[in-house]
Parts: sequence; C-alpha cells; structure tokens
Amino acid sequence: MKLGEGVEAAIHCAAMLAGVDGAATLPGAAMAEAFGLSPSYLLKHLNMLTTSGILESVPGPYGGYRLARPAERITLLDIVLAVEGREPAFRCAEIRQRGPAKLDASVYLKPCGINVAMLKAERAYRAALADARLSDIVAEYTADADPRSIAANCAFVERHQRPQKSSSTKQA
Repeated sequence: MKLGEGVEAAIHCAAMLAGVDGAATLPGAAMAEAFGLSPSYLLKHLNMLTTSGILESVPGPYGGYRLARPAERITLLDIVLAVEGREPAFRCAEIRQRGPAKLDASVYLKPCGINVAMLKAERAYRAALADARLSDIVAEYTADADPRSIAANCAFVERHQRPQKSSSTKQA
C-alpha cells in the first residue's frame, strides 16, 4: 500500500498545530515553509483536513489554521481518510471472471479469496491507525527526539503563530 505524500504533510501539519497556543493559528504558508512544500500543494491538503473537521480555518489578518478539536481526539486514521478518502486501498475488479476461460457467473458465488484477504488486511491497518492518536505521536516525539529538533520546532511555531484577538477587543 502506498499513501500519497499529502498524508505525510497532513500529519506533520496537524502535529505542528498541536503545539500552537490556545486559540492562536498558524498560517498555511508558514507550514509549507517549515516542510519545504509548495504553499498551493499544502493548502489543498489543509483544506481537506478543514472539510473533515480536523482543522479549523480562521480568515483575516490573524488567520491561519488550528486544530478543530483536541489532539487526543484526532487519530491518524482521521487524517488518512481526510486526505486519501474512505475507499479501501484494494478494490477487487473480479478479474478472475475475465479472459478466454471465462465461465458463467454462477461459478463465482463464493467471494474472491484475494479480496477477502486484502479487506482483512485493510481492516487491521485501519484499526492500527485508529489507535494512533495525534497527541501520542506528539508526546513520543517530545520524549524521544533530539532536544535541538524540539527547540527548533517550538521556536518556529512561536515565531509564526498568530494570536487571536478576543471578541471584546475586535473593531467593528
């Protein structure tokens, strides 16, 4: 199974947003810079995460992205499905029923064993992703990563996050 690069980018961005203070946001362009990605490419994936309710997009001069719910309530499966879609990776086209030795459909009443095995693997894969919480990924990184990497990432987020003004101080 091969997932697109967008899945990696989406997970990294969600993990970065887990480090944003309170209601602050991080601009998509800053995240694109952090990961050496094209802003237009990344924005497409950030919009998928927003549509799926994983991220919240805040418009305006202090706008950007932030997690729409706590990192404890976001799984890797949520992110993968937002980017790749809900269809299984393997889709049986019943090619066993084609070719020169094609038989009547009644011969193929039993499900294709290959499809059964692939769908079983897909369920296991999705269950493992559903068990992996974004908060756990961030906690493991914080516990195991080189302190220089953690410091650099925290400094990047601090430098680029945009605090949200409270509604009582907003101008009309």
